[in-house]
Formats: sequence, C-alpha cells, structure tokens
Amino acid sequence: MGQLAFLRMFILVAISLDVNDNRRHVHVFRKGRRHQHSLAKIWIEKNGMPCVEIAESELSTKENEMLIAAITRHWHSIDEQISKIFNGEKTVSINIEK
Repeated sequence: MGQLAFLRMFILVAISLDVNDNRRHVHVFRKGRRHQHSLAKIWIEKNGMPCVEIAESELSTKENEMLIAAITRHWHSIDEQISKIFNGEKTVSINIEK
C-alpha cells in the first residue's frame, strides 16, 4: 500500500494489488487511524483518460466534492505516483489542498 497524498484529514492511497483492476483508483482513509477500512474508493480514469468519480463512499457529499476537486487539480501527480507504486518504485506523498 502506497500513500499518494494528504488532503486535510484524509490520506489517498494506492494498493499495488489493484494493478490488474480495470480502472485506476485511489482509496481514502482518515489520518491517524490505523487498520481502518477504506472510507471511499475514487476512480481517477476511464479508458486511460482523466475521469474522477466516486466508486463507493461512506463520506458526506461535501467531503466527496472536496476530494474530487483536489484529485482533479492534482490528477497528473497522483496518476504518476500510482504508476510508480505499480512499478515497485518509491513514492513521496504530496500534500494537496482543497
């Protein structure tokens, strides 16, 4: 599991086992809570093109909208980080703002 980015109280994570999924996505966890399940799964592409949308979420509409906006703004950095994780390379988490 590779941490991609921090956004306020959330951590965006990519899981290397997801390499074979049909769409790239990130999982969202709350900061400071270990061994917690993912609060949201957000697709970041469709057919290789940027397309940020909620796959599933336990978060509020406002939180989902904040995450979608931030991921959209930082899409290239997040996509690049996911590629590194899938290739077994080291990543550095970025701090993204709303």
